[in-house]
Amino acid sequence: MKRCAFDNDIRCGNCIDVMGAMEENSVHLIATDPPYGIDGMDARWDDTKLRQKANKAGVVGGLPVGMKFDKKQGEDLQAFFEKVAEQSIKVLRHGGFFIAFSSPRLSHRIAIALENVGFEIRDLYAWHYTRAQGKAFGMEHFVRKMNKSDKEKQSILEKLGGRKTAQLRPQFEPIIIAQKPTQGTLIENWLAWETGLIDLNNTTLNGHTPSTLLHVEKPFREKYNRHLTVKPVALMETLIRLFSKEGQVVLDPFMGSGTTLLATRNTNRRGIGIDIHQDYISLAKKRLEEQGAQPAIGDVASSARTSSMER
Repeated sequence: MKRCAFDNDIRCGNCIDVMGAMEENSVHLIATDPPYGIDGMDARWDDTKLRQKANKAGVVGGLPVGMKFDKKQGEDLQAFFEKVAEQSIKVLRHGGFFIAFSSPRLSHRIAIALENVGFEIRDLYAWHYTRAQGKAFGMEHFVRKMNKSDKEKQSILEKLGGRKTAQLRPQFEPIIIAQKPTQGTLIENWLAWETGLIDLNNTTLNGHTPSTLLHVEKPFREKYNRHLTVKPVALMETLIRLFSKEGQVVLDPFMGSGTTLLATRNTNRRGIGIDIHQDYISLAKKRLEEQGAQPAIGDVASSARTSSMER
């Protein structure tokens, strides 16, 4: 396959500010894995402490720990994401899609935020994988710390019967499919903007036409890649082929380690990636350069790097 001549465009800064400076109706597709408001991050979505916890997580293994089942966490995520959605709907072409990964228990917050600014929720896909560790916690550790006699503790444990917290081994991640309203009919919108319809003719995943259940195993990260939630390049390639065409612009406002940009390069699209942290900018650049891409590195004013939730 012949590759396009243009390079990936990487921009360091708060995605709300960066998108605010972008031209309206200039992006054909937004595909991203936004932060979910995991408890334990600092005010700049710094995952250093969280990664340290993950290394000591025991039964949780490499998964982030410290996640609170707190209504306010979801409310804060929704309020933040509405600001992201406001800028996203501005830069997207009419009929363009917004594809957002999320955690199962917070996906509704992202969907509501998108709806509140004018997006239409079109579907919900599931990224299915099998390589994951259980998250349920047993109660023995907590019982042993109780101020009771050993006999009383043993009695409590027998009554609990080995029960654990309500967290089954995860095997899917929801993908919200939202769309900016079209101008006129779907045909009229496509003729004007080349967005709003999907391409099933040239898109396969594991040799099959994609369905709403997308099975791709979790990727093995490069040794230097410290990102906690790396997505499979093949999965992103499939979504990009479905919702855009060659030569179009695909934006990832939360670029992380650059998987979306790798996928846009592999599918002959122009990728724009935004991240607030310079270390992820460097990481994405390294991944792209290792696989033959030559990203153009941009920047915005340092005063823009103050988002409370961007990674």
